[in-house]
Amino acid sequence: MANIPETGFMRLSTILEIIPVSKSTWWTGVKTGQFPKAYKLSERITVWHAEDIRALIENVTEVENNEMGKG
Repeated sequence: MANIPETGFMRLSTILEIIPVSKSTWWTGVKTGQFPKAYKLSERITVWHAEDIRALIENVTEVENNEMGKG
């Protein structure tokens, strides 16, 4: 998680470099609540809180680790 700032905002292009999903998959996940809520800074700028992205990655990693331990 070295590429993720402790605080601040992240743009989608940066997030997709870290989380390997397509844009349409990401937006579907945002709409369904699977991924964090987006914030509009202006008409053309959408961002996510870096803390929310960190939490998402930590939760996914924790679930994967738990599933591996059950095997």
